[in-house]
Amino acid sequence: MTDSKTLSANIPTLYIVPTPIGNLSDITQRAIEVLTEVDLIAAEDTRHTGKLLSYFNIHTKTFALHDHNEQQKAQVLVEKILQGHSIALVSDAGTPLISDPGYHLVHQCRQAGVRVVPLPGACAVITALSASGLPSDRFCFEGFLPAKSKARVDKLNSIAKHSHTSIFYESTHRILDSLQDMLHVLGSEREVVLARELTKTFETIQGLPLGELIEWVKLDQNRTKGEMVVLVHGYRETSQNEIPAEAIRLLTLLAKELPLKKAAAITAEMHNLKKNALYKWGLESL
Repeated sequence: MTDSKTLSANIPTLYIVPTPIGNLSDITQRAIEVLTEVDLIAAEDTRHTGKLLSYFNIHTKTFALHDHNEQQKAQVLVEKILQGHSIALVSDAGTPLISDPGYHLVHQCRQAGVRVVPLPGACAVITALSASGLPSDRFCFEGFLPAKSKARVDKLNSIAKHSHTSIFYESTHRILDSLQDMLHVLGSEREVVLARELTKTFETIQGLPLGELIEWVKLDQNRTKGEMVVLVHGYRETSQNEIPAEAIRLLTLLAKELPLKKAAAITAEMHNLKKNALYKWGLESL
C-alpha cells in the first residue's frame, strides 16, 4: 500500500488529482489523502474547489491556475516544488488536462526534472464510453467541437471516415446545432450516443441513429441541458450501403443473447437480407 504522506514528506512532487464529475462519493481515498497532505492545491477555480475541500474537511491552501494565467504562473509553481513543496493539481471536475488546464504546468515540471505522479480517477470521456455500447477497443477523444458551424462541419468531415469511435464534449447551448451539423455530414443512420449529467441525479445515456436521436432530444428541452459527452460510432460502409439501421439494431440485440451465427440467421430472415453479410458485419463491429 502506497503511503502518500511519506512520499509527500520525502520527495517534492506534483500530483495530478482527479475530482468527481458529479457524485462526490466518486472521489478516491488516495485523492483525499493527497489533497490533505500536500502544501498547496493548484485549482482551476479556487471557489469551486473550495466547496469540494470544505465537504471533505480539507484545509490545504489553494492557488488559482486556469487557462488565462497558466503559462505565466506555471513557473512559479515549479519553483515552489524545486524549493521542497508538494503540490496537487485539480480541475473543476474530472481528470486535469482533459480539456482542462494543466498541460503547461506538467510540461514545465517534466522539463525541470520534477517528479509528477498521476492519480487515477473520474473522467467523463471514459465514463461515457464504458456505458455507450459503442466499440471501445479503439477511440479518439476530440475535445470540444468548434463553436462556429463552418469550422464544426470541417472538423466533422475530417473524422467522417474514421473507423474508430469519436468522442466529443459539447455545451448545452450548442448541442442541437452540433447534432444537426453531424446529421449533415454523417447521415441519419450513423449511431450516436448522447451522455449527459454523468453520475448526477438526471444522468441520461441515449444511443440512436442520428436522425432519431435529434428528434428524441427535441422532445424534451431538459435533454439539451447539463454536461454533455457525444460519442459517434466509427464509419462502417456496410451499415449505410447494405444493411438497414433496423437490421443492425436487431442483430446487435440478438447477439447479446445468442451466438452470432444464430443472431445473423434470425435477422436475415426478418429483414430479407443475406446471412453471410450480417455475420461478417457482426464479426467486424460487435
